[in-house]
Amino acid sequence: MEDTSLVLHHQDLEFTALTSGSADSSLPPILCLHGFPDLPWTFRHQMKAFAEAGYYTICVRARGYEPSSQPSNKDYSLGTMVTDIFAWLDELNLAKVHLVGHDWGAILAYLAAAKQPKRFYSLSTLAIPHLGRLTKAIRKVPSQIFKSSYITFFQFYGIAEMVIKFRKWAFIKRLWKKWSPTYTLEAEEWDKIRHCLEQKGVLKAMLSYYRQNMSLAVSIGLKKNEMASLKVVDVPTLALTGVEDGCVDSRLHDFCFHEEDFPKGYRVERIPNAGHFLHLEQPEIVNQLLLDWFGRCT
Repeated sequence: MEDTSLVLHHQDLEFTALTSGSADSSLPPILCLHGFPDLPWTFRHQMKAFAEAGYYTICVRARGYEPSSQPSNKDYSLGTMVTDIFAWLDELNLAKVHLVGHDWGAILAYLAAAKQPKRFYSLSTLAIPHLGRLTKAIRKVPSQIFKSSYITFFQFYGIAEMVIKFRKWAFIKRLWKKWSPTYTLEAEEWDKIRHCLEQKGVLKAMLSYYRQNMSLAVSIGLKKNEMASLKVVDVPTLALTGVEDGCVDSRLHDFCFHEEDFPKGYRVERIPNAGHFLHLEQPEIVNQLLLDWFGRCT
């Protein structure tokens, strides 16, 4: 799979993307959204399986993860980033797709499905529950406060950047190990992630996701983001979570999902022997669950 199969646009920004399968497929297309600190390439197992099943898949590099998609106004708010998704679909002339998101990609996927449910056959999220109910859920799973301590650290401008870069990005490697304890990054995979981090402006963009959308003011309720107000997701939703996730406690899924928020239904599946990067750790299980879900929702 090549590093770039497609270039998409929104306003004056350019987003590179990977694709698999045939664009002429009779099956509905699939759009995949990656998270932090991650790349479209880490969906490679899913894209291969989807292509073998006859699907056309697009996985786009997120806003800011390359110089060409870094906006001059430095806007990485949820409300703005979700408009990237609709711009890509419009450029591709895709009226409706299956939507898959991991980590930040999952957060944006929930929001996109809440905003324009008619654009999606299904929603599938990896590692992240529905954050519209997160505040109350954390009261039930207080250990999540400690797992989320890295977000507080990211709020320290300059210091966070310095620590993350120290000793050839050792901090990022530690996050991967903490979040997926039994997974070992492949050398090629780490080289791609490191190359991304070293591009101009990428680290600041990555941290801006947290600084603009998960600041202290947002966390304590003084400032609202769109996720807090858009609770209803009128799209059939599959939420996958790794039992050993060291970033987002799997138990949060027990308290973040309410039937009234998902009129078209939802399903939560826990993946054993997997952490935060469950699609890399247990690809066969994840792929089968996703493909079954697509088949049900088409």
